[in-house]
Amino acid sequence: MARIAFRGERIDIGGRSLRMVRAGPALADRKGPLVVCEHGAFGCGTDWAVVQERLAARGLASLAYDRAGIGHSDPGPEPRDGRAINDDLEALLDKLGETGPILLAGHSMGGLIVRLFVLERTRPVAGVVFVDAVTPEVLGLPGGAPAIHTFGVLLQAVSHGAKLGMMVPISYLTGNLIGLPGEAAAEKRRIHAMAPHARGAAAEVTAWPATSKLAGAAEMPLDLPVAVVMAGSPASRGPLKALQEKPAKRALHGYIEHVTASTHANLLGPHYADAILRGVEHVLAAG
Repeated sequence: MARIAFRGERIDIGGRSLRMVRAGPALADRKGPLVVCEHGAFGCGTDWAVVQERLAARGLASLAYDRAGIGHSDPGPEPRDGRAINDDLEALLDKLGETGPILLAGHSMGGLIVRLFVLERTRPVAGVVFVDAVTPEVLGLPGGAPAIHTFGVLLQAVSHGAKLGMMVPISYLTGNLIGLPGEAAAEKRRIHAMAPHARGAAAEVTAWPATSKLAGAAEMPLDLPVAVVMAGSPASRGPLKALQEKPAKRALHGYIEHVTASTHANLLGPHYADAILRGVEHVLAAG
């Protein structure tokens, strides 16, 4: 079987490997924290390609990776809740020799994972950037829990269909809603069509309620710089917007930006990624 090409490299974290992509200065030349990028549900490390390129252009180092069972990473032990995911991230950072502070950026469901990292880990965190991220309280909104359950069931169905090749043509329509360019776009479409990817994403969504409970067990430190970058106008998605804004409003060094013309997906793309960089720059300036 021909090897599927992908950007970055696979790193063994103890009998299984995670695919990761690094950009920007090498460890020896770095002056600031490493920006660690967590993708959303059914996403992958490729989602951050544009953001990583722009971070590198500003002299900032970043790392994006496919979580276990996602994209080009090997599956991990279940349940795939946020605690297991962060165990893998810690192992990956240790394997790479990363001992300095990190700046966590989480898109969508990735927001729960980075919040939980702050609560449970001792590794120094310079700050957090939430990118149209969900919060633990979302499950309490009307229809929140049923919607997440339905999403998990849908991903299971997608994984079965992908085994028969059904996702290949669909991936050309839905596999790049972010608007990634060139090689990253092709990589994202290939991943979007893979049955193991859908199966891994379904495992994460199944564990979403458990991850939410863990991430909502305590508040983040008040002195931790927090940036919240959201898609759509402030008037849209009223209750959800208020929950998304909450971490920045509570923080002593908070930043909020609504990117009115963007969507949940293309906020990571070339037209709107600079808003995320403004969030990163706020966190760095406040640290």
